[in-house]
Amino acid sequence: MSEILVVGSLAYDSIKTPSGSAPRALGGSANYFSLAASLFSKVRVVGVVGDDYSSTDRELLQKRGVDLSGMIVQPGKTFHWEGAYEGDMNEAITLKTELNVFETFDPVLPAHYKDSKFVFLANISPDLQGKVLDQCEKPLLVGMDTMNFWISSKLDDLKKTLKRVDIALINEGEAMMLTGAGNAIEAAPRVCELGPKALVIKRGEYGFVLYTKDEGFFILPAFPITKVIDPTGAGDTFAGAFFGYLASLGRAPTTADLKQACVRGTVVASFTIQDFSVKALADVTPAKVEDRYKSYRQVVHLA
Repeated sequence: MSEILVVGSLAYDSIKTPSGSAPRALGGSANYFSLAASLFSKVRVVGVVGDDYSSTDRELLQKRGVDLSGMIVQPGKTFHWEGAYEGDMNEAITLKTELNVFETFDPVLPAHYKDSKFVFLANISPDLQGKVLDQCEKPLLVGMDTMNFWISSKLDDLKKTLKRVDIALINEGEAMMLTGAGNAIEAAPRVCELGPKALVIKRGEYGFVLYTKDEGFFILPAFPITKVIDPTGAGDTFAGAFFGYLASLGRAPTTADLKQACVRGTVVASFTIQDFSVKALADVTPAKVEDRYKSYRQVVHLA
């Protein structure tokens, strides 16, 4: 088993969906990623929080064995995002973004983080993603996420980062925006032309598209969930389980490994959307993942 280094946001979210609301609930890409990845492997977090970050939330991560040596506490408030979901809930409506201490975030890796073999650059500015890679010593696998804001505002920096990563995990809209393509299938090989050997396009309730340069496409649906309570963090959960599974193998992944990692990502993300914030994810165990994995295999089985 290899350790995973993740750098991203540690946040509080205020969320409204047709099922209700959750004010100032635990959120942020690094939190969702860490809780998911820790079901499979050891995780090291780099991020910044304010002095309002609760000890209860810190303990939640520590109980999962997450190394918080890289979590910096600064005077002020933790990053806060407020959003709402309507209709099919595939896209969030951002109502408010308060960067707070995250505005001056400058990722510095603790010495014992620098040998991390698996590195995931969650959704932060691409120049900061590059700074993290500059501090890493020969990782085995590097992945990244991004968002439309960085695609439109820091495209040159983003392209530099893409050249340095092995796999990108982004949503369909981001893939199309980045390449000018009209759909996920057209976009996938174009993204890989920018540097990554593989791409996962996260498609919410429609599952995922995996594209690799050596074998092309691998596409499966999401695990069927009757009622979605809150889709916030599902993509970060997918990425966490994806990387967690790969790190548990302790070697450079094959394309077959990437396929299995996508399935684990889909399965674990299906728990996250069944409650607000990280509530459902926090209660997931490896045994529950294995049970749902077996159910998912029945869903996609061809006789």
